[in-house]
Amino acid sequence: MPKSKRDKKISLTKTSKKGLVLKQQIVQDVRNCVEKYANIFLLSVHNMRNSKLKDIRAEWKDSRFFFGKNKVIALALGKSPENEIAEGICKLSSALRGQCGLLFTNRSKKEVLRSMDEYQEMDYARSGFIAQDTITLPEGPMPDFSHSIEPHLRQLGMPTALQKGVVTLIKEYTVCKAGQSLTPEQARILKLLDKPLATFKLIPLSVFSKKHGYKRLKTWVNRNEIEENTAKEMEIEEVEEADDT
Repeated sequence: MPKSKRDKKISLTKTSKKGLVLKQQIVQDVRNCVEKYANIFLLSVHNMRNSKLKDIRAEWKDSRFFFGKNKVIALALGKSPENEIAEGICKLSSALRGQCGLLFTNRSKKEVLRSMDEYQEMDYARSGFIAQDTITLPEGPMPDFSHSIEPHLRQLGMPTALQKGVVTLIKEYTVCKAGQSLTPEQARILKLLDKPLATFKLIPLSVFSKKHGYKRLKTWVNRNEIEENTAKEMEIEEVEEADDT
């Protein structure tokens, strides 16, 4: 009987001892899932939010998600026809880049696509997010805000003042403009205004099955735009974290 491709050993010698155990476990889990599930979907993540991802994992208890370890997952699947663990799966492996992940499931392609198309959750935009609309606040009182927050609003750049104990905009103020990326201050203002602009969504880009092999989906054409927006958010967040340390 021919030797199973899953039995191939791989080297992770450049990994620290502590991280090595975790990565080896991921490799084994991925390979087990390839055997267990009929379909593997490559998902692009639009506006990644860990809390939202936790919710969707709970809804798909019969399936398995892998996110955030692209190099390790690609290594587990095999990067070339010579070391791939299933025929043709190296094409899926080479497509792992950016903010993406894999969904292992026995649900049908039709059901997965329909479910992902219907699922989306609004959340507050982060710095780097490209605003789709221009949001302008009119001059006048802002009774929804407590007087104690007025100094903070001025620090964020809003032209406010206390008038008879009421937070008031002393002139019209544009929070953000369509087509421009949000600054950290703009993102904080929008959250204070309770205006969630970002939509968390998982977008299927391609699918692999042992029966039909690897196929790209129609949503693949939008991948570069999704990755560009996500990269801007992540780049600005990393700068903010560095400034805080």
